[in-house]
Amino acid sequence: MNEQDRKEVARVEAVLFLMKEPCPSRKLAALADLPDGARARALVKELNARYERVGGAFRAVEVAGGYQLRTAPEFAPWLFRLQEAPSEARLANSAMETLAIIAYEQPVLRATIERIRGVHCGEMLRQLLERDLIKIVGRSEELGRPFLYGTTKKFLLAFGLAKIEDLPYREYAWATADEAKEIVEEIVEYDAQKAQEK
Repeated sequence: MNEQDRKEVARVEAVLFLMKEPCPSRKLAALADLPDGARARALVKELNARYERVGGAFRAVEVAGGYQLRTAPEFAPWLFRLQEAPSEARLANSAMETLAIIAYEQPVLRATIERIRGVHCGEMLRQLLERDLIKIVGRSEELGRPFLYGTTKKFLLAFGLAKIEDLPYREYAWATADEAKEIVEEIVEYDAQKAQEK
């Protein structure tokens, strides 16, 4: 790597260090005085290779449509011991369930979420909207034109995803609460029959 390349990598690192939000490659190129986004992406790769070589604590991660400087994942347990996440950053299980359904099914109706969860979710939707993890992405053509929900850029940031397609593959279809209840009842009945046979 020549001196010019080293200076460009340093400028990319400095810009990423100062950015509070993910920086798209074109904007990164403009701020680091580079010819184009392709050059910025190449320098981000070089920066990450440098961090890897020296065992650095940081990585330039592609997230929510841009690049952001973050600590390497292997440091997470140590960092969590240093400072616990604020309580407002944590989500209850019910909110996580609702958020997962929205993330995988978007755009999705409230009725669909409630059918899958088996409970009313108006309060969960309100909380997720307030936290800017979900948004109203449109209206259905169904009777009454109910809202359709989807995830936000903040959701991608919170879960470290470059795009929604980066969610882990979900192998099975959702089981509704009624279906889950039937399965549990069948298991209990089967266990009772086996116990009587003994």
